[in-house]
Amino acid sequence: MLDLLRGRRVVVLSGAGCSTESGIPDYRGADGTERKRAPMQYGEFVRSADARARYWARSAVGWPRFTDARPNDGHRALARLEEAGLVRGVITQNIDGLHHAAGSRRVVELHGSLAAVRCLTCGEAEERGAFQERLLALNDRWSERLRREGGSGGIESAPDGDAELPAWAVASFRVPGCGGCGSVMKPDVVFFGESVPKERVDAAWRLFEEADVLLVAGSSLAVYSGRRFTDRARREGVPIAVINSGPTRADEAAAVKVDGRLGRVLPVLVDALVASAAGGSSV
Repeated sequence: MLDLLRGRRVVVLSGAGCSTESGIPDYRGADGTERKRAPMQYGEFVRSADARARYWARSAVGWPRFTDARPNDGHRALARLEEAGLVRGVITQNIDGLHHAAGSRRVVELHGSLAAVRCLTCGEAEERGAFQERLLALNDRWSERLRREGGSGGIESAPDGDAELPAWAVASFRVPGCGGCGSVMKPDVVFFGESVPKERVDAAWRLFEEADVLLVAGSSLAVYSGRRFTDRARREGVPIAVINSGPTRADEAAAVKVDGRLGRVLPVLVDALVASAAGGSSV
């Protein structure tokens, strides 16, 4: 791995495995199999008021835990590589903002960010924290009952920054509309079945084109929006390095693969690369 990355411009493609060590679950286990819980589909969210109530009820409970998440050693290692001039930037499939929080400056958030909410009709944006206040104000008795019947302590966190809830808590939940036009509010992220905005894809491609090596960090590449970068790297002869717990869709094409936790592997790799760049190591 060190020999492949040393002295080359590296662009990182990161996935959920970067954030699991920060307590944010993913949709697939280490063996690559999908977990039982299906993600929210864009078409369902747009068409169904019940689906939106289910999503926002879960999100209202999961949001405080999500905002409590902090960058782990893997995030910090990637930020160190950028600061040292060894990484050009990060294309991330994650929506948690932890790369920014760790100090990475050049980050393309391919699937958006949960930190914002946007109206599907007029496009007005709102900070997720402010929308949380409106959610809870509209459902104050709901929140009290949820606390009485077990509280959020026993509720399992889920990958979208939300949580698993009992049926009554979903059925009785009310969702506020846009503060400007009253229409439907959606988290400013790309749901399954929704296209990544063109300007975001273009920004990711511009960053990709600076790469001498593409480093996949914590992604199984099961979703095409991320896999397109390894597909193009393969076509154009850009070497691929992979660090992930479990198999990925790029394993056969990778010049080197390390199976392991990013919070353990990346700091060791960073120390070696930084020392090598400074002329202090021949590892």
